[in-house]
Amino acid sequence: MDWLYNFIQSAVENYGQFFSWDAITSTLSDPVSWGIIASLILLEGLLSADNALVLAVMVKHLPEKQRKKALFYGILGAYVFRFLAIGLGTYLVSFTAVKVAGALYLFYIAYKGLFKGGDEGEAENKPMSFWKTVLMVELMDIAFSIDSVVAAFGLSNQVWVLFLGGLLGVLMMRGVAQVFLKLIEKFPELEMAAFILIAIIAAKMMLGVFGIHVPHLAFFGVLIGVFAGTIYYSSMKKKKTAQ
Repeated sequence: MDWLYNFIQSAVENYGQFFSWDAITSTLSDPVSWGIIASLILLEGLLSADNALVLAVMVKHLPEKQRKKALFYGILGAYVFRFLAIGLGTYLVSFTAVKVAGALYLFYIAYKGLFKGGDEGEAENKPMSFWKTVLMVELMDIAFSIDSVVAAFGLSNQVWVLFLGGLLGVLMMRGVAQVFLKLIEKFPELEMAAFILIAIIAAKMMLGVFGIHVPHLAFFGVLIGVFAGTIYYSSMKKKKTAQ
């Protein structure tokens, strides 16, 4: 039963960090932490732009005031899920088998997005009661969060880094989804770049299993290079097409 005791002790310590001023200040004062948080926000924004539209369709049948309430409850549910997942996951991800499983899952997501098109169909807008709609929005938010949470563990195991990245990422999904949609519309290859970033995070996670740790500066450089390179490639492609 040692594993159960260790699991409970780790969960208590992790959840305690949510209320630790030292943990908050050390995160906010560390440039590396902000680099990871920015990476999580960028990834969440690129992956979740379409998801925000799906949620908008799901609540479309409700009166305007109820739409806002349903989406607000959905955000609360997404935060509760992340709170639970981060507190428990930071212990579980310390196990080699869990790291390997997480890395393989991320590779699968990247493969599906890059080579299978990730066609999941359009959400149907069937009229439902307010609370049934809220439940569906909650379930959809959790489904959208799973990929992001697993990818986040590939970048860090610090509670406040993961939570701030997720917190701001969800706000990005709801608040500026149109910005990312326009960005993807202008540079369509960015959608594929998001899955390349997931593959890179999966590789980083898998290398960690073998004790190979990628320096933060090099890792951020690769992420920025992929993002900037994709925009450049997309711009050049458009120019050639126009000519």
